[in-house]
Amino acid sequence: MLDAAEEVRRLDLDIGNLENPALKAILDRAENRIEEALRNSPPEVSYRPREEDVEIPSFPVAVILAAASGNDYIKRRYALAEAIRAYKLLRDEDEKKVLEIAKVFNWNIQNVKKTIGHRRYDFALSFTDFLRNAKLFHEMEWKLVNRMLVKGKVYLRQREAARLLQEEIRRHIEERLRSDVRSMLPEPVLRRIDDLKRKYASRIAKAQFQDFPRQVVNEAFPPCIRMLYDAAKSGQHVSHLGRFTLTSFLINIGMKPEKVVDLFRSSSDFNVRIARYQVEHIAGQRGSRTRYKPPRCETLKTHGLCPGPDDLCKTIRRPLSYYGKKTRTLKKEVSAN
Repeated sequence: MLDAAEEVRRLDLDIGNLENPALKAILDRAENRIEEALRNSPPEVSYRPREEDVEIPSFPVAVILAAASGNDYIKRRYALAEAIRAYKLLRDEDEKKVLEIAKVFNWNIQNVKKTIGHRRYDFALSFTDFLRNAKLFHEMEWKLVNRMLVKGKVYLRQREAARLLQEEIRRHIEERLRSDVRSMLPEPVLRRIDDLKRKYASRIAKAQFQDFPRQVVNEAFPPCIRMLYDAAKSGQHVSHLGRFTLTSFLINIGMKPEKVVDLFRSSSDFNVRIARYQVEHIAGQRGSRTRYKPPRCETLKTHGLCPGPDDLCKTIRRPLSYYGKKTRTLKKEVSAN
């Protein structure tokens, strides 16, 4: 990661000039990194040490491409793949490299080389840095009560430090992937991204659907959907775009079409035949067989369908992305308890 930043500065890479023939090998490898993340299970990006002049700068370029995809699944998958690769490299790296990367994230960590009981430790990490990165790990070995804690420091073997760095790196990359860079990229590069999305469309769609729980989780509805859902349920007037937004949202999170139809029964102008046709059309069961997705947040704001964003809204651009993030958060909270 440090090398990548240096390489970007050295090459003076301009994201608006990525279609430059001189950068083709770097762009090809960047695209390939994302493709490996989507194709491999578990997600993993290969390492090509003999091609470092391409390998190193291809990382920040791949981050740009993944961000420009605008797809949350691609972003999460790519961030995890790069983090897993970093873990596999760092667990066998020189300890100085582990410390170097840890310092990038301002970790309070020291090299210790200490044997306690029958276990040899390599590092001592502040318990706050440990907790921040181990909080999502479910294995008992990561619980603080099961760790060697001395004067506020958690003792770690190199493999364990690398695993914690994997989590830190994953979050770091995901934060970088929030950048809105699509408008800055030349058309040939955008075509590459869109071609990649089309190539893996079925896998992405299937994975995104699997991300959602089998049961609809009302507590995970974004504010706009909550407003529309409550209005429809109580028989209040809902605009055409509002009905489309609510219906497409509910269909995409797994609600059966007949349940969606029932939601609108309280409406004064309800017609079961028309309602069923419209819902089935949006669900892709009629006409073009295309399952429609709800509009972007920007469109909903323009048409007065956003009652006001909450904190999570500020991190997403689509209602479905909100639901995906919220359900994952709720699941983690349940697991933690």
